[in-house]
Amino acid sequence: MQFNKKDLDFINQKGLTLKKVEQQLNLFNSGLPYINLEKAATINDGILELSYNRASQLIGYYDSKKDDLKVVKFVPASGAATRMFKFLFEFLKMYNPNKGSVNAFINKNKASDLSLFFIGLEKLPMYNAVIRHLETKTDVDLKSTNDKKLYAFVKAVLETDQFDYSNFPKGLLPFHKYKNHLSSAFQEHLFEAALYVATKGKASVHFTISEKHKGKFDAEFKRIQKIVESKTNTIFDISFSYQKESTDTIAVTAKNEIVREDNGQLYFRPSGHGALIENLNALDADIIFVKNIDNVVVHKYELEVAKSKKMLAGLLIETKEQAFKYAKALDEKELSDNDIVEIAEFLISKMNVVISSEFEKYSKQYQIEYLKSKLDRPIRICGMVQNEGEPGGGPFWVKDEGANLSLQIVESAQINKKEKSQKNILKKATHFNPVDLVCSIKNYKGEVYDLQKFVDQQTAFITMKTKVGKDIKALELPGLWNGSMSNWNTIFVEVPLVTFNPVKTVNDLLKPTHQVT
Repeated sequence: MQFNKKDLDFINQKGLTLKKVEQQLNLFNSGLPYINLEKAATINDGILELSYNRASQLIGYYDSKKDDLKVVKFVPASGAATRMFKFLFEFLKMYNPNKGSVNAFINKNKASDLSLFFIGLEKLPMYNAVIRHLETKTDVDLKSTNDKKLYAFVKAVLETDQFDYSNFPKGLLPFHKYKNHLSSAFQEHLFEAALYVATKGKASVHFTISEKHKGKFDAEFKRIQKIVESKTNTIFDISFSYQKESTDTIAVTAKNEIVREDNGQLYFRPSGHGALIENLNALDADIIFVKNIDNVVVHKYELEVAKSKKMLAGLLIETKEQAFKYAKALDEKELSDNDIVEIAEFLISKMNVVISSEFEKYSKQYQIEYLKSKLDRPIRICGMVQNEGEPGGGPFWVKDEGANLSLQIVESAQINKKEKSQKNILKKATHFNPVDLVCSIKNYKGEVYDLQKFVDQQTAFITMKTKVGKDIKALELPGLWNGSMSNWNTIFVEVPLVTFNPVKTVNDLLKPTHQVT
């Protein structure tokens, strides 16, 4: 590929290098391998099912330890709300209020999403505000035909000179309607953090956001800070970071030709949540909870969610303490054969590490080096919910090019569904990844790992997008909880369904965990 001086200046300006851009272009040409699934992770084969007593013990253990630890909640929150309203945009584009009823439109287009939206309209958190706006700021006659009212309602929600909700950051959209106020996902994350992140009356929450929305998040925190802090008796330490431009990837056409803007400038795209591994790496914390911005609940379910989080954190602390003890011994002590066997058994039984079948044949020194390499890694405890047909990733045993087995969270886009054996394994999956992680990113000496060293670069993936109506190819970096954590030590634990409440479309706000009554 030939780049001109203007291109090279632009690449440098973004914090990228020519070599990195050429590597990205090579990946489009060579393609990326699919993940090789060995089998689905299931209860007692990769996923722990904890008894009530064991869960209670871990909750108590976390509570007894947390005040001596730095605890942070990490919330990827850069997404806009655009996709939540996709079916409403289609309605506005296709429906003519002068040429037929809304009901006829729904029946003709089999628009079940639209039907559900209108049935649940009054339960939506923004309903009262939109109706007041239509009554006072527009000439819409709400007593006229219901069809005109519904059409006007959708226009008010989406149009840029009205509420323009689709251009809100998802975290600041009204999510829940309480008796006297509306609550955003951002606000709910703070209430929730007070229950399990707070140590000594202070809770640290870090949001990754789009830089253009920083002012909006600051204003929202200023508006709600006193209320949330007085209700929770917690001081909040809120911090923000942005997805770095240096993690953007170049886009190409379907024929792998470079895409340019109308002015001739190279076209780069954000590379997905995998870019946030750098933001995660910048945190100085002993325990990091990771949870998506749209996965929140109304207050009455928060205690149950908090218990699940504490259970995972208790297991992380317990596992980490033992792992650190062994890592220190491997560095400092003269180990007996029995010590080596004990450490290997811990890795197998507690950390899901598959030890080489040749291990017993290794020299003692090499056994020690081998165990060090397996033990000296970041740790993640991942909650898994029973699969109820949601789109997205799940827990699997995966075989790499060297035939090594490991536990991974795999997205469906990474699986070759044309291959019968892989498709069958996918069908047997019993659990789903709700993005519910508790992480340790330090070694036993208290040093933060360089998390880039544990990324499997081969798990990037290519997706099809559109730009001005034309198909383009986009390169996404290995996902934050997928390939970016591929070489972490991993434990999967079954968690209750109440912990998984994503809002992918506006209709999800009608589900019980998002309704106060």
